Amino acid sequence: MRPLYREFSVQSEIDAQYNPSIDLPDPNAPGRHFVETAERARATLPCVLDVPYGPTLEETLDIFPAAQANAPVFVFIHGGYWRALSSKTFSGVALGLQACGITTVVINYALCPYVTIDEIVRQTRSALAWTLRNIQTYGGDPARVALGGHSAGGHLTAMALQTPWAQDYGLPQDPFVAAIPFSGLFDLEPLRYSYLQPAIQLDDGTIRRNSPAFGVRACKTPLWITWGGAETTEFARQSSIYHQAWLAAGNHAELRDVPGANHFTVIAGLEDSKSNVCRWLADKLQA
Repeated sequence: MRPLYREFSVQSEIDAQYNPSIDLPDPNAPGRHFVETAERARATLPCVLDVPYGPTLEETLDIFPAAQANAPVFVFIHGGYWRALSSKTFSGVALGLQACGITTVVINYALCPYVTIDEIVRQTRSALAWTLRNIQTYGGDPARVALGGHSAGGHLTAMALQTPWAQDYGLPQDPFVAAIPFSGLFDLEPLRYSYLQPAIQLDDGTIRRNSPAFGVRACKTPLWITWGGAETTEFARQSSIYHQAWLAAGNHAELRDVPGANHFTVIAGLEDSKSNVCRWLADKLQA
């Protein structure tokens, strides 16, 4: 039988690699955790919700300002395979960062199949440009902005780093002081053969334009490319090929997994100010 992609001959093999809920004892547990921590963050932290950054209803972001003025900023891009979840699901990422003196911005965007992945990339770039231009109004320092995202958000983080910011937005070419893609998707080709295809509707052009492992530019932003140590071999491979491409372009990146973490717990460190990820961000942002 001719393989669909690499060594995978049938869709079920690809789904087993890219559906992170398949092997969970309770597939609903991650969602419950995200909702609980998100509600706690919005109830206990200062926040400004649903700030518009673009013309459509979905183009909003949530800001969790740090206590001090001129604070460093971390922008988080949520996952959900481009077709599920929202910024409100992930307010909890602000819990650890706020305690480090870091302002958190969580981006919302429209979802497939109502919009394309190309449009989601455009919205993400628009949200980041808005943040760089406006975060000072909310006590943030536009010269100390880092970004990161989880799963599809990791993909969008990488797409943001490929943006010609000076040419397209009149901003510094490399406006971010650090970035962390968590369990990102950097080669979209296998997903066209997966259970996700009816929603995300990949074709050759979409894959070519939106597979950041194959379009890395020279960029001064240092990365920590990470994934869960308990994730599948494909998630590890995705991070590895992006790391190789990033280094090949003359850029700097660390490639380290989160030991024992699965696809959902890989971002748990953002909820804990003493975690490795919060310490790494605080160091890069000089918090």
